[in-house]
Amino acid sequence: MKEAAKDPRKEGALIVEGARKDDPLTVTVRIMSREYTVACPAEEHEALVASADYLNERMTGIRRRGKALGAERIAVMTALNLARELLAMKGHSGVTPQDAEAIDKVHQLGLDIDHTLNTAD
Repeated sequence: MKEAAKDPRKEGALIVEGARKDDPLTVTVRIMSREYTVACPAEEHEALVASADYLNERMTGIRRRGKALGAERIAVMTALNLARELLAMKGHSGVTPQDAEAIDKVHQLGLDIDHTLNTAD
């Protein structure tokens, strides 16, 4: 099965330009329907693309959940969430890591409620 190429007009899509192997690549990423051009070393290209895709997912998720928020506010909220997650992973005092067991229980309760509501119809 052949994997489809990314459509450069979709969010998170990228365009890469570079002349020689040692030259920095010029990468254009799309985050929340806006294009940003970034230069990076060739060896960091994959990490940049993955980071941009992840950021796009997180910001788009906040935009979908929230009221009519501006891009700057969404960016700040995303940055705060990512900073908190990083501090929790580093074991920073004052930042409580998420309780995976509690999250699993809440998720299972949601599934149970959905199942009950769907069978009651």
